[in-house]
Amino acid sequence: MWRDNRINRKASGAWAPRTALLGATLLLLALASIAHGADKEGELKQVRARIETIRKGIEADAQRRDALASSLKEAELAVQSAREKVAQIRAQRIASERRLADLKRKRTDTENQLTAERMTLAAQLRSAYVNGREEQLVLLLNQQNPADLGRMLTYYGYFGRARAEHITDITDRLAHLDLLTERIGTEAEQLRKLEESQAQETKQLAAARTNRAQTLASIQSKIRSRSDQVATLERQAKVLERLIEELQHASRDFPALPTHGFARTLGKLPWPVNGKVIAKFGDLRAGGPLKWEGIVISAPSSAQVHALFHGRVVYADYLYGMGLMVMIDHGDGYSSIYGHQEQLFCKVGDTVAPGTVLGVLADQAGSAGVEQDGGRSELHLEIRKGKQALDPRKWLRKL
Repeated sequence: MWRDNRINRKASGAWAPRTALLGATLLLLALASIAHGADKEGELKQVRARIETIRKGIEADAQRRDALASSLKEAELAVQSAREKVAQIRAQRIASERRLADLKRKRTDTENQLTAERMTLAAQLRSAYVNGREEQLVLLLNQQNPADLGRMLTYYGYFGRARAEHITDITDRLAHLDLLTERIGTEAEQLRKLEESQAQETKQLAAARTNRAQTLASIQSKIRSRSDQVATLERQAKVLERLIEELQHASRDFPALPTHGFARTLGKLPWPVNGKVIAKFGDLRAGGPLKWEGIVISAPSSAQVHALFHGRVVYADYLYGMGLMVMIDHGDGYSSIYGHQEQLFCKVGDTVAPGTVLGVLADQAGSAGVEQDGGRSELHLEIRKGKQALDPRKWLRKL
């Protein structure tokens, strides 16, 4: 027995250092995981800062070359800001309408419960009235068996307390009903103010859109000849090419994403919007010599724009010639570009999947430089391998 105990003590002594070592190892792994997460977030912030510096530099160069570029940017961003405010107020209004409906349901439930309590109390009071004002005295005088008197008096005590509880409950429900009515009035007033704010912000959105249209018209009137138009398009193309090149260098410093094989998705990707292609890859722009390096899709105004494939957002801002634009890095050198949006729902560093909503199209026909009927918007879509432009239709599903 003594030998067995000694063996057990030795075994316990042997396991103690191992347990301590295991605990220390797990602690180090946890600390390493935390440090890795902090490093990863730090890398993201650094890359975002570099991309912002790139954006500002390109934007400054564009504005120096074209005085109206700054006005157009301000007009585009004003539309986005107004649209965001309208969406925010709309969401607040919907929430307020739900709260108001919920309060009204609670008031109806309280009124129904109050009616039931009043009916119960009325029945008890009628019974008491039939028995006379001195219920217990009548009971005492009418008793044939004195042994039953104590039990009956106890019952009457129960009845009395029940009536008192019903009265208290009715009083509480009346107070609750008053409170609900007051809250309904407050919420209704809040809803009225939200409706007024929404109407005002909608007017401002309309004014911002009008200002943008006027700025676009000013730009078009400035381009008096075909050579001027070609020169403008060339400047816009150079801005985009420079941005793509610098973003591809900057995005290499992002933490690596899983590779999903963009090159193997030919003919399989969903369309970013439902619409009609009105400018094909390789078509001449303004009669040449420039060609479209992507496609232009006509779609309903304010249609949602969806990501084609898995990736990370490396650009989500205004760009000269492309309006509010999103660029997604899909890995292996592939990227997709979505231009001429009115509001963006993503930011640099976001990871996306096929179908992720990136934004909504600008409510402005002709934004991509293609004449079409009013009431329609245009998405400028490009796919790139490095700087090389590829035909997006080869990746999109057949309609």
